[in-house]
Amino acid sequence: MSESIQDYMTNIGQQARIASRTLASLSSNEKNQALNAILIALQQQQNQIIAANNTDMENGRNKQLDSALLDRLEFTPARFESMLTGLKDVIALTDPIGVITDLAYRPSGIQLGKMRVPLGVVGMIYESRPNVTLEAASLALKSGNAIILRGGSEALLSNQAIAKAIQDGLKTAGVPEHAIQVIETADRTAVGCLITMTDYVDVIVPRGGKSLIERITAEARIPVIKHLDGNCHVFVEREADLDKAVRISLNAKTHRYGVCNAMETLLVDAPVAEQFLPKIADLYREKQVELRGCAETLRILGDDVIAATEDDWYTEYLGPILAIKIVDGLASAIDHINHYGSHHTDAIVTENYSKARKFLALVDSSSVMINASTRFADGFEYGLGAEIGISTDKIHARGPVGLEGLTSQKWIVLGDGQIRQ
Repeated sequence: MSESIQDYMTNIGQQARIASRTLASLSSNEKNQALNAILIALQQQQNQIIAANNTDMENGRNKQLDSALLDRLEFTPARFESMLTGLKDVIALTDPIGVITDLAYRPSGIQLGKMRVPLGVVGMIYESRPNVTLEAASLALKSGNAIILRGGSEALLSNQAIAKAIQDGLKTAGVPEHAIQVIETADRTAVGCLITMTDYVDVIVPRGGKSLIERITAEARIPVIKHLDGNCHVFVEREADLDKAVRISLNAKTHRYGVCNAMETLLVDAPVAEQFLPKIADLYREKQVELRGCAETLRILGDDVIAATEDDWYTEYLGPILAIKIVDGLASAIDHINHYGSHHTDAIVTENYSKARKFLALVDSSSVMINASTRFADGFEYGLGAEIGISTDKIHARGPVGLEGLTSQKWIVLGDGQIRQ
């Protein structure tokens, strides 16, 4: 790259701002045509994309990347097909842009309402998962936003291959190519530029490890939609159906390890611990999950469990390790979750309606579940088509961020010659 990183990023920002103005004027049909053209290009270039990912995987193994990172990086044919399904779902979603709500007459005779509008230019910084490149691009395009994407160096070739297909689709549809741009350099200076380009970028979305999120949050001069980590809990309450509890607890932990909605701490109500823990522990051992437990858990399960430390209750393992704590009732479980958790996703297993409702009301997390696996905390599963991230903030978006999370509102006034008296 002959130009400086600063000049390169400034050029990208300027092009994104110009493209965003065109995108804001596109009809829903025009945006869907562009997304369909991207879908066709991806299907035609599937072999090249998977080949690029295989090279990234080989490079990652040679660099001895940890297993959780490699799991998120791997792009199997099944995951490729799932990515395309997500794109089709985004195409099918109702376009939120231009929707007017809360329209009402004021005493002056004017009509006042709110119109849903794009944010403008989104900057996204993410690690590992190459499918995020398409998920973010499709959501941005459908919601009328330009987007600048900066993936991790470990997925550079995968992201470039997906970006090529996206660019080919945009060209076919006659949409500005700079509406979706993937930064081509792995130089970290590019991130520093992106998160401070206040003239060109309206919001930053970081998606990755805790250190990345903390850096972006500390250094960004642009509003950030973020989550720090996914320390998720399942609480097996004393009135739980234990067969349900076994299925949910097993799935929440072992369905996939290296994801932010995997359970990291299992809380068990004291009256059912003796009956429940041996059942679930046997299944975890079959899957070679390391168990770290409180003193009472060690007493029930014996030497196969490692004594948990205070740090374990805070930890997002992203691997086959699980913390287990026996608690004394609903209030203790809620207190533990709100103190140690990351406000991402937490679930209760119970047949008691009143206790379930109390759990919903008092657990301070972006997704709270009754009798379901935490693995459902996902934009695809929530019917959003895809997600640009899962926010644990309370402003401006919370939980899986889909189309509406990438929009804002402006007040509109409809008059017929009224003047203020």
